[in-house]
Amino acid sequence: MCSCVGRRRAAVLRRWMLAAMLLPLAVAAESVHVTAAALFEGRAMLGIDGSRRLLRVGETSPEGVKLVSATAREAVIEIDGRRQTLAPGRDTGGGFAAPERKRVAIQRGPRHEYLVAGTVNGLQVQFLVDTGANVVAMNGAEARRLGVDYRLHGRPGAVQTASGVVQAWSVTLDRVEVAGIVARNVAASVIEGNYPTQLLLGMSWLGRVTMREEHGVLYLEEK
Repeated sequence: MCSCVGRRRAAVLRRWMLAAMLLPLAVAAESVHVTAAALFEGRAMLGIDGSRRLLRVGETSPEGVKLVSATAREAVIEIDGRRQTLAPGRDTGGGFAAPERKRVAIQRGPRHEYLVAGTVNGLQVQFLVDTGANVVAMNGAEARRLGVDYRLHGRPGAVQTASGVVQAWSVTLDRVEVAGIVARNVAASVIEGNYPTQLLLGMSWLGRVTMREEHGVLYLEEK
């Protein structure tokens, strides 16, 4: 009986060791990116994580990509038991899922305006969504709080406000983020005085996302 117990323990230990050995391979397969560079009958030239591999049907690359079938129009590959059909120039990533686009839903406020939290150059702000503004706009005090040296790096000009024509500076913001949607090198305007009282999220940022308004909710989604 002791020998049987010992054999069972040894078998369990071998299965555990095998699972531990296979786990890194499964994790690695999730990060493989494949491109169909050229397709032929029964063969395919695949770009796998930057390396070119010519595979025949049934062969598996060192990265774990198996060529299941291939014609001049498409190839079927398999990674970790999952299959994907590739056309020339089309690429796929680990798990064969397209990257999820970031999106945000903004509820309309009591004043029929859309306010949303975000960051400018890593600092927290609150934006007023303004499709009528060509660029992101802020007053001088807000610019100074955000470390935007508009007098040194900006281009001077003038804008028309409710109080009349005032001096303004055109600047470029390194990074503007809303709900994980990031835009870099965003055109902005810094206006001398207290206008605008709310930092305006204008079209220099909004033009880089898709917008949809429905039942008092504004949906923004990265392109």
